[in-house]
Amino acid sequence: MKLSPNTNPPEPDSLLIRFHNQTGAAVDVTGTRASYGSTWRCHGCGHRPDMHDHLGFTRRAANEHANACRASYHRLG
Repeated sequence: MKLSPNTNPPEPDSLLIRFHNQTGAAVDVTGTRASYGSTWRCHGCGHRPDMHDHLGFTRRAANEHANACRASYHRLG
């Protein structure tokens, strides 16, 4: 399956971890390793949390989302 640039974007400078959801769309954990310094965003469905958190919690939430998400929205902006 060919993904659009929106579901598989270039890696941002602040990228810490990149997961892929069930359709291959990127779920990026970005920010810093500092307390409350990281967040995540799914490029398949567009979901992202409202707050920053510790990297361990952010990584767990992003991984759980990637395991469940089957979206690959091609016009997400």
